[in-house]
Amino acid sequence: MFTGSFVALITPFSDGQIDFETLDELVEFHLDSGTDGIVPCGTTGESPTLSHEEHKAVIERVVSIVDGRIPVIAGTGSNSTAEAIELTTHARKIGADGSLQVCPYYNKPTQEGLYQHFKAIAEEVDIPLVLYNIPGRCGGSGLAAETIIRLAELENIVAVKEASGGLDLASEIALSTDLTLLSGDDSLTLPMASVGGKGVISVVANIVPADVKAMTDLILEGDLTSARKWHQKLFALAKNMLGLATNPIPVKTAMAMLNMASDELRLPMTPLTADQKTQLRQCLKEYGLLT
Repeated sequence: MFTGSFVALITPFSDGQIDFETLDELVEFHLDSGTDGIVPCGTTGESPTLSHEEHKAVIERVVSIVDGRIPVIAGTGSNSTAEAIELTTHARKIGADGSLQVCPYYNKPTQEGLYQHFKAIAEEVDIPLVLYNIPGRCGGSGLAAETIIRLAELENIVAVKEASGGLDLASEIALSTDLTLLSGDDSLTLPMASVGGKGVISVVANIVPADVKAMTDLILEGDLTSARKWHQKLFALAKNMLGLATNPIPVKTAMAMLNMASDELRLPMTPLTADQKTQLRQCLKEYGLLT
């Protein structure tokens, strides 16, 4: 259901408030660039620092601007099952095409707890769900292959955004389930395709959506040799940019340098240092985005 290049969209801020005008412009930019789908209010969208009202407003605005032209997968996960159900119910009500469900963070549930959490959401809200496996953001509490295989039996769990950093789990998902396997790391989109990946929920697509789209199109065509050329071009940008600091600090800074959006963040996210900004500017120059 969800394949190709999906952008993990930033949430632009201005003077502490959501900049809805820039948000609209970014959505239109992705529509013009051929992006296959938009994912608002995920990690890159700084969802932990959005109020419930802001969270709902961002998703509703994106769905409204997209107007059915491409899928919108709303980030509506939480470490509270009841809260995740509330946000997911709202996303379905306002017309989102799917929901991205991050593994519960901080409270560190067992594998049975993870299973029951996602099962409760799937049974309560009739919307396609994409599991988001990112142990590094969840205190090491990631989904085991056996748990994903159990969850794949639930009808409206349709995909996994796999961001654990390893290919063994990705291989097990592809071999043992019919779930769509999506990369959660830009640098691993092509390697994951070699074991069955069908695309990416991408951070770097915030600034080079057409390039990420070109690579995933080739992946879906089965031409991994040609896709490797795009991988090699995108690899340095993804690793050098995203390696400077915690996402979305570097990508927001890059977007400011490219006059796409403000680099404003919400605490506890803090700006890059002067040296880091110099490194980032050089990275963008080497890619050809700045002169």
